[in-house]
Amino acid sequence: MSFTLEHKDPGSSARAGLFQTAHGPVHTPIFMPVGTVASVKGVHQRELREEVDPDIILGNTYHLYLRPGMDILEAAGGLHAFMGWDRAILTDSGGYQVYSLSANRKIKEEGVKFKSHIDGSYHVFTPERVMELQRSIGADIIMAFDECTPYPCDYKYAERSMHMTHRWLDRCLEHLEKVPPKYGYGQSFFPIVQGSTYKDLRERSAEYIASKGAVGNAIGGLSVGEPAEEMYAMAGAVCAILPEDKPRYLMGVGTPANILENIALGVDMFDCVMPTRNARNGMLFTSEGTINIKNKKWEADFSPLDPEGRTFVDREYTRAYLRHLFAANEYLGKQIATLHNLGFYLQLVREARQKIAEGTFAAWKDKMVRQMDKRL
Repeated sequence: MSFTLEHKDPGSSARAGLFQTAHGPVHTPIFMPVGTVASVKGVHQRELREEVDPDIILGNTYHLYLRPGMDILEAAGGLHAFMGWDRAILTDSGGYQVYSLSANRKIKEEGVKFKSHIDGSYHVFTPERVMELQRSIGADIIMAFDECTPYPCDYKYAERSMHMTHRWLDRCLEHLEKVPPKYGYGQSFFPIVQGSTYKDLRERSAEYIASKGAVGNAIGGLSVGEPAEEMYAMAGAVCAILPEDKPRYLMGVGTPANILENIALGVDMFDCVMPTRNARNGMLFTSEGTINIKNKKWEADFSPLDPEGRTFVDREYTRAYLRHLFAANEYLGKQIATLHNLGFYLQLVREARQKIAEGTFAAWKDKMVRQMDKRL
C-alpha cells in the first residue's frame, strides 16, 4: 500500500489523501461501511457499489471466525470472493468484540479466552492466531490485536493494558513474517494506539506505534462512552505524533459531527455501525438535521426523502411512504433508511475532501456541525 498526501486545509489539520490497495484506490477522508459478517446489513453489494459507492468496507475477524469459519473462506478464495466485493476491505482484529464480551472472557498475557455469543463454546485469540485468521480472510488492511479498555478506566489499569497491547503488537509483527498472504496480493498492517482518556498514555502509545514504521496507524479505545470533548482531545494529541505521511484511522467513530470534528484534527479513516443501526430504528441523518421518520409529523409529508441526497431512495420515495413502512413493520423501510444513511455518510466525507482541496474546510465544517445537530 502506498499513501499520498494530496491536500492540507489551511484552517485546520484536515488532510485529503490517496492510498492504493490491491483492490483499488481509497480516497481520504473516508467512511467505511461496516460489513461485520460479510454483509452490510440490508444492502446488496450492487447497491453498495452503485449507490453508496465506498472505496473500502470493513469486516470483523471475530464474527467471520465464528461464521462462516476459515475453512469456508479459504475454500472460497478469501472474503472478497466469498461476498462478491471487488474493492478494498479492512478487518478489525476482534479486540473491540473481546471488550464487548466482558462478562464472558478472560484476558491474560498469552491472549484472550472467550465464550461465543452464538453457542457458548470457548475459544482463544492470541496475537499470533489473529494474524493467521486475517491472512485467511484476506483483507487489504489488517489490524493488530489489542485490548480496548472500558470507560471510565483507572490510570493504572489503562497503563498496564497499553503496555500489553504494545507487547501484543510486537508479537503480531513477528508472526506476520512467518505467515505470508494467501491469495496472491499483499496486506497492509495497522497497529493501534491505546491509553484510554489519559493524554500522557496516549502520547506514549502514539510514539511507540509510530516507531514501528507501519504503512498506516489506528486509534482505538475511543467512542466507548467518554464525552465527545475527551475523544477530540485524545485524537488531537495522537494525530500530533503519528506520522503525517501515513493514514490515520479512528476506530468506531461515529456521528456525522464526530467525523467532521475528527477530520479537522487530522484523522483520515472512520467506521461505525451508527448509520445502519440507527436506520433500522427509523433515524435518518441529513445535512439539515436528524429525522425520526416514525414521528406522526411525517405522515402526510409527500416531499422526497432527502432532496439533497445522492441515492435513488432519496429521490424515489417520500417521507410519508417511509413512515408508513416503519409503521407497518415492513423490512423495506429499514432497507431504504439504511441506503439513505450510508449514502449520506459517504456524501459527507466526499464533500469534506472537496472542501479540503479548496482550502475552505474549517468554515464549512463549523456550519455543517451546527446544521446536523438539529432535530427536524
